[in-house]
Amino acid sequence: MLPPVSLASTSYVAGSSKPRSSRLISSLCSCQELSLLRFLSAELTRGYFLEHNEAKYTERRERVYTCMRIPRELEKLMVFGIFLCLDAFLYVFTLLPLRVFLALFRLFTLPCYGLRDRRLLQPAQVCDILKGILLVICYFMMHYVDYSMMYHLIRGQSVIKLYIIYNMLEVADRLFSSFGQDILDALYWTATEPKERKRAHIGVIPHFFMAVLYVFLHAILIMVQATTLNVAFNSHNKSLLTIMMSNNFVEIKGSVFKKFEKNNLFQMSNSDIKERFTNYVLLLIVCLRNMEQFSWNPDHLWVLFPDVCMVIASETAVDIVKHAFITKFNDITADVYSEYRASLAFDLVSSRQKNAYTDYSDSVARRMGFIPLPLAVLLIRVVTSSIKVQGILSYACVILFYFGLISLKILNSIVLLGKSCQYVKEAKMEDKLFNPPPASAPGKPPNKSQNKCKPSQEENLSASVTSQPVHPKENVIPLLVASSSDQFLTTPDGDEKDITQESSELKHRSAKKDLLEVDRFTICGNRID
Repeated sequence: MLPPVSLASTSYVAGSSKPRSSRLISSLCSCQELSLLRFLSAELTRGYFLEHNEAKYTERRERVYTCMRIPRELEKLMVFGIFLCLDAFLYVFTLLPLRVFLALFRLFTLPCYGLRDRRLLQPAQVCDILKGILLVICYFMMHYVDYSMMYHLIRGQSVIKLYIIYNMLEVADRLFSSFGQDILDALYWTATEPKERKRAHIGVIPHFFMAVLYVFLHAILIMVQATTLNVAFNSHNKSLLTIMMSNNFVEIKGSVFKKFEKNNLFQMSNSDIKERFTNYVLLLIVCLRNMEQFSWNPDHLWVLFPDVCMVIASETAVDIVKHAFITKFNDITADVYSEYRASLAFDLVSSRQKNAYTDYSDSVARRMGFIPLPLAVLLIRVVTSSIKVQGILSYACVILFYFGLISLKILNSIVLLGKSCQYVKEAKMEDKLFNPPPASAPGKPPNKSQNKCKPSQEENLSASVTSQPVHPKENVIPLLVASSSDQFLTTPDGDEKDITQESSELKHRSAKKDLLEVDRFTICGNRID
C-alpha cells in the first residue's frame, strides 16, 4: 500500500503528458520501508501551479472585485432613490397645496370666463383636488386616534409579543402598499375618464370612500410601527431594539440563497429604497415624540442619537451584505445598479414631459411601493400635536419654515432633474422619450398626425422636461411612450449571446420583462423578497 505521499507529490511538467511523480512512485515502491522523515519532507517541498487553472481563479478574483464594488454602487443607487422619495414626499407639503388652490380658484372663477372647454378642470387638477381632500379628511380622522393610549398599550406587552407584532406590521405595510396604489389609481381614472352621461360621475363616490378608508388605515398602521419603535427606544435594557435590529439580518437568510434575475434584483432594490426612507421618517417621528415628552431639552437628543445611528448602520450593513452575496451567487455584475438608476431617472424625466401620462409621485409609488399620502397624514398629525403654535412670532416661524420647505423642494427637484437627464443620456435612453405611443384602441387605426415633425432629441430633452401644458385638447396624442408598454431592454441576459439573427433576438427580448415595466407590486407574483 502506498501512503498519501505518492499522490500528494504529483506534479506536471509543461509540454509533457507523463507526470513527473511516476519516477517517484517507482522509487517509493522499490523501497521496503517508508520513514516519517520522507513523509514530512514531501509535505514541506510539494508544489502546485495555479496558472494551470487560470480561468477559474480569474473568475474568483472578479467576484471579489464585484463584492468590493457593491457598497459604492448600491449606495449611489440608494442615495438617488432616497432623494426621489424625498422629492415626492415634499411635494405633498409644498406644491400640492398650491396646486389645489389654483385648481379651486379656476373652478370658482369658471363662470366669469364661460365654458370655453368641454372639461371644467384638467385631469391633473381633478387629481390634485382629490389628493387635497383625502389629506384633509384623513387628518381630521386621525384626531380620533389617541397616540398616548396606543403607546401605553404597546408598552405593556412582552418583548416577544412586540417582536411578532412588528414583523406582522411590516408584512401588512407591504400588502397595504401593493393594494393602496391600485385604489388611488382607480379613483383618479374614474374621476378623469371621459364620460358620456352625467350619471356616470356617481361612480367616483364609492371609489373616494375606499381611498379615504385606505389612507386612514394605512396611516394607523404606520403609527403603530412608529409607536413600537418608540417603545423599543425607551426600553431600559434595549432588548427590544436589539431584537428588532436582528430582524434585519433575517432578511439575509431569506433572500441570499434564492435565485435572482436582474428584474427581481431591481424589485428588491426599489423595496430597500422605500424601506430605508420610511425608516428615516419613522425615526423622525420617534425623535419628535421623545423631545416633546422631555420639553424639547436638547440634551435628550444626544441620548437618542446613538440608538438612531445604530438602527441606520444596521439597515445599511444588511443591505450591503444582502446585495453583495446575491450578485455573487447569481453572477450579476455591479454595473447593473447604474442601469437601475437610469431606469428611475427615466421615470423622472418622462413625468416632466409636456404630455406626461402620470404624476411623478404616482410613478414613484408604483415603482418603489412608496405611497406618500398615509405617511404625510401621520407626520402632519404628529407635528401638530407635538408643536404648539401660539403668538404672531410662532406663526411667522411657521411661514418661514414653509418657504424653506418650498426652497428645499425646488432645489432638490432641479438637482434630480439634471442628474436624471445625465443618467438617461449615459444609458442612451433618449429615444424612448420621443417615440410615438401605440394606438389606444386595438380596433382603431393610428392617427397620422403623430408621425409629423419629430423634433431633435437633444433639444427636446433639455426643453420639454420643464414645460407644462396649459390646456391640452382631448384629441392631442401624447408624444411620450407609456412605461408600461416599453420594450426597452437595458442589458440583455447572457443566454442571448448565442442568438445571431436579428429577428430571433428581438423575439427573445420581447419575452423578457423590461426594467421600465418592473414595479414594486409584481414582486408578489414572483415570490421574491
